[in-house]
Amino acid sequence: MISIADPRFGPAERDAVVEIMESGMVADGPEVRRFEEEFAAYSGADHGVATANGTAALVAALEALDIGEGDRVVTTPFSFVASANAIRLVGAEPIFADIDPETFALDPEATRQAVREHDADAILAVHLYGLPADVRALSDIAESEGVALVEDAAQAHGARVDGQPVGSFGDAAAFSFYPTKNMTTGEGGIVLTDRERVADRAASFINHGRASEDSPYSHERVGHNLRLTSMAAAIGRVQLEALPDWVAARRETAARLSSGLADAGVQTPIEPDGRRHAYHQYTIRTEDRDRLADQLDAAGIGSAVYYPQTIPDLAAYDGYSADVPVAERAAEEVLSLPVHPGVSADDADRIVSTVREALPQLQ
Repeated sequence: MISIADPRFGPAERDAVVEIMESGMVADGPEVRRFEEEFAAYSGADHGVATANGTAALVAALEALDIGEGDRVVTTPFSFVASANAIRLVGAEPIFADIDPETFALDPEATRQAVREHDADAILAVHLYGLPADVRALSDIAESEGVALVEDAAQAHGARVDGQPVGSFGDAAAFSFYPTKNMTTGEGGIVLTDRERVADRAASFINHGRASEDSPYSHERVGHNLRLTSMAAAIGRVQLEALPDWVAARRETAARLSSGLADAGVQTPIEPDGRRHAYHQYTIRTEDRDRLADQLDAAGIGSAVYYPQTIPDLAAYDGYSADVPVAERAAEEVLSLPVHPGVSADDADRIVSTVREALPQLQ
């Protein structure tokens, strides 16, 4: 079976965890600070605040930017629900703008219109599947409209725009280290920002509202316990060293898939000028999505639909309305194929041949 995901752990991760266990410093501590510094440096940001998971990072980023009750945040309807949930969890209201049909990210003009129509306070842009959103355009919109820009980079470790890493464009960014991401800490996340005040507020929010590490009982605000553990950070430091090679492997497999499927009757991922895809997922589009997934499964090839419904169509968002026909159509047609570093060249060729053989039978 060629799996859709393949979390990678080896002796280096085990040794790093054992070292932390033997040190006795297993919760938040120096190892977490080192991981924060290293991941921030890799991503071109001045500050990093590690969190228990990616959703916690999104919430902490919004809180740190003073986004809360009564505020409106324009975001995508086509993402994992955490993107919108984080907005609601800080008391703000998500406003859904439609997406670009080829990149699956926020359409800049739809975003500008939504910001103006709803007098929004922030934009939360998602780098979906590992492809950067049009952050140049979205940054210009945020600046001209006087709103904050938050990058949801949960799926985009290693992605770049004009050579600049994602996570370094907005007022703050959030990454996830869930096991299926391009790198993992087992479970975890991080807030990135160039603004010291934002970093300090995020660090306080995830640590019971503590004023500083030097004053363990000086709680200035109500906060949560959303810290990353030292064991998770130790895994993350090892994985971060391997991340460039893993992203390169994903890109190599994606190129092989795209070449093989170029005239197969499906829409393959694009890479706009200046945008470097990290291929967290390799996502195609076809009207025969569900039947193709069945054919792949029968051939021992994993696939998955990310995401079968737009966020406004979820039960948890009953009462939210959104005119997002492009996103709704994407939800009916997208299918992700295996692209992780465990996919060999032979595996990729097998995926291609299976898709090519299946599609004529489905039409």
